[in-house]
Amino acid sequence: MKLKTLTKLGMALGLGFLLAACSGDDSSKSDGNSKDVNLAYVEWDTEIASTNVVGQVLEDLGYNVTLTPLDNAIMWEAVSKGEADGMVAAWLPNTHAPQYEKYKADLDELGENLAGAKIGLVVPSYMDVNSIEDLKKQADRTITGIEPGAGITAATEKALDEYDNLADWNLLTSSSGAMTTSLAKAIKNKEDIVVTGWSPHWKFAKYDLKYLEDPKGIYGGEETINTFARKGLKEDQPDVYSVLNNFHWTSEDLESVMLEVMDGKDPKQAAKDWIADNADKVAEWTKDVKK
Repeated sequence: MKLKTLTKLGMALGLGFLLAACSGDDSSKSDGNSKDVNLAYVEWDTEIASTNVVGQVLEDLGYNVTLTPLDNAIMWEAVSKGEADGMVAAWLPNTHAPQYEKYKADLDELGENLAGAKIGLVVPSYMDVNSIEDLKKQADRTITGIEPGAGITAATEKALDEYDNLADWNLLTSSSGAMTTSLAKAIKNKEDIVVTGWSPHWKFAKYDLKYLEDPKGIYGGEETINTFARKGLKEDQPDVYSVLNNFHWTSEDLESVMLEVMDGKDPKQAAKDWIADNADKVAEWTKDVKK
């Protein structure tokens, strides 16, 4: 009951934020000369980094870019309804499978922007467990998770049901920031902790971590992060569409931006610095923009 309440609250707050951000802009979306762009994203470290980079590239091209943080389900809905122009934050084929099935008919699918992504349960390497089936009483029988609306949260709820040894375990939902704070504290004190994890993520560069084997395949295999646009964006704003369509980078690229942000740099400045250091890649993304 608490999980459903928190999810509905997050969705309501996110929708209110988006409607406020987009208020009065609907008419401009049919105008091919519009310079207003709204990118939706989930406040995960990966998506904060990638959305800021893409947003900054569009700003450098002269667009007025709004970055709108939303609950995962609302992000998908917003782009499908044209309330946001696009997102670069879709994890497929497993993590966001329910949202993809629900909204794909109303979205323009642009394909992957990063390969080799993964989700699962993660522990410090010093813990003497290698599989989910090895978990017994570690970490006070608690998995430290992220937002209630996240795909990895739903997968972990399923894992609690599917793995007999997790029958008396609990999933503590919070936020990605709270999760990494708890992880850092546990590692500092060399305590047990089990977290919902995904890669690419800066925590794998900063700490010695490992994924737990998942014999039941609850978390799926390798994933990609994908880009979606609202229907009509290609016609309304072809240059914005082409940048989103051409956007593709590596885990190393993404993690370098995430590390900068984690170390205290403002996400917008981290994006600017990465763009300045990677002019060749940005040139590929913008190669179809009309000069």
